Amino acid sequence: MMKIDLKQLLDEQPDIYALIQRLSDVAQARNLRAYLVGGFVRDLFIARKNKDIDIVVVGDGLAFADAVSSALNAYPVVKFEEFGTAMIPLKQVDLEIVSARSEVYQKHSRNPKVRFTGLDEDLKRRDFTINSMAICINRDAFGEFIDPFRGMQDLKAQKIITPLDPQETFFEDPLRMLRAVRFAAQLSFVIEEKTFDAIVRDAQRIDIISKERVRDEFLKILMSPSPAWGIDLLYRSGLMACLFPEIIALQGVDSQEGLRHKDVYDHTLKVLENVALYEGDLILRLAALFHDIGKPRTKRFVEGSGWTFHGHEEVGARMFEKMGKILRLPARDIKLVARLIRLHLRPIAVADDGVTDSAIRRLMVEAGEDIDALLTLCRADITSKNPQRVKRYLSNFEQVEKRIAEVGEKDALRAFQSPLDGKEIMQMFGLKPGPRVGTIKKHIEEAILEGEIENSYEAAKAYAEKNKEKLIDMYLINH
Repeated sequence: MMKIDLKQLLDEQPDIYALIQRLSDVAQARNLRAYLVGGFVRDLFIARKNKDIDIVVVGDGLAFADAVSSALNAYPVVKFEEFGTAMIPLKQVDLEIVSARSEVYQKHSRNPKVRFTGLDEDLKRRDFTINSMAICINRDAFGEFIDPFRGMQDLKAQKIITPLDPQETFFEDPLRMLRAVRFAAQLSFVIEEKTFDAIVRDAQRIDIISKERVRDEFLKILMSPSPAWGIDLLYRSGLMACLFPEIIALQGVDSQEGLRHKDVYDHTLKVLENVALYEGDLILRLAALFHDIGKPRTKRFVEGSGWTFHGHEEVGARMFEKMGKILRLPARDIKLVARLIRLHLRPIAVADDGVTDSAIRRLMVEAGEDIDALLTLCRADITSKNPQRVKRYLSNFEQVEKRIAEVGEKDALRAFQSPLDGKEIMQMFGLKPGPRVGTIKKHIEEAILEGEIENSYEAAKAYAEKNKEKLIDMYLINH
């Protein structure tokens, strides 16, 4: 039986090695067999740090968890008794302890049936061979390596393969189909052909999995080093058609009168790839993936001009607001992504219209705190295959970036609002609450954006006092 030198593998993480030794002591004291399993073992062999340590116990895992928590003085233990699982959050890692078990989803059920077993059955029910390896931590067999499904071989070959027949593995838990894509994107691995074919056959079973679990895997794919690769795997496997058919609608090119438009799906993958290169966060990656989602619904052919997508940014923003709710995203994140989608054409439009101070100020006010994210998205959106066109776009875009940096009001405009609030306007003009207050406030803001006055309290107050009659007359004229 092969033995693993854990001390050597964890040479740069001595605190983790010391923790494993403490776990070994507890297993010895309680006369239980305990094993490192899953992603932690996999990542040990590819020098990938993992803050989640999974332990399988043959026997009462919950009692073992209580003993570990007591030994480490690490209360409280979070228990899921039905599944024989316990979570212990520690300072350096999250420790998950489970009783060796098998679990199976019934055909139309979102909840698995759990049965407690031995180690062999536990490893057999795991998702992929690279996650079906174990290392014993008992003193009498410390470092003993168990690999019944040749996971090490597949790890070296960089392949995602199920330990059993893939249809059986995916039937037990359909979420594993998404996990296959996630690991491929995170590790730059290839999904083995038979395994991928099973995903294609069973893709629709993903519908029985809870939206929260699907969301978590989907977002991990987006945050992987190769998000475009992951999204394309979702597309080709049929999973994307179940999750977001709107993404599928982006694919394809129409031709009329010899005029074609670009394939929006291919363009979207390129934008997502670019954002990843810029190390964009989740908000930016979501915006990249969905920024042109409104194009299929707004596509029109205009004789003599060609294909147009007028208003696709507004349509796309509204579509994402609904999709964000399906993903169970926080309301704040939905709002931020929708704003980026809504504004993603604005910087280039500003460049085409002439980069005036007024245009720059308005762009910054619209984008607010998200101006840097918007500029990153816009730069990533330049994907033309025509070198001259790319050069022109980049030149115009860089001019916009430069002018934003030069505009003196930059910091104040990021969270811009009128220096005079409604209460002060009412006092100055002798007004009661009502629409007239908002109209006056808006005119003061316009004066700042047009450069007539500085963006300061003193300048705004002086402007309001000087133009009292004019501002009141403006309201009366407009109403």
